Amino acid sequence: MSRSGSDRWRSPVRHEFRPGRLLAGVVLMVTGVVYFGDAGGAWDTPWFVAIPLVVGGLCLAGAVGTVTHEVRRRRSSPGP
Repeated sequence: MSRSGSDRWRSPVRHEFRPGRLLAGVVLMVTGVVYFGDAGGAWDTPWFVAIPLVVGGLCLAGAVGTVTHEVRRRRSSPGP
């Protein structure tokens, strides 16, 4: 989608929203916070906690990304 120079200032959104990537980032940040809390002595975290957090979060983010892609594809396709 091409825009003229005068139309660029009207839309503050420069890219489309990707909820799967947002979810993946949040899950990885939560995993980091869990281990930073453990390293700082705030609580004790077993070493194996990161595996289900990261794998489960990335699987969930992939599912959300796939659903988002399908919804956008169906909205943009012309109707019958």
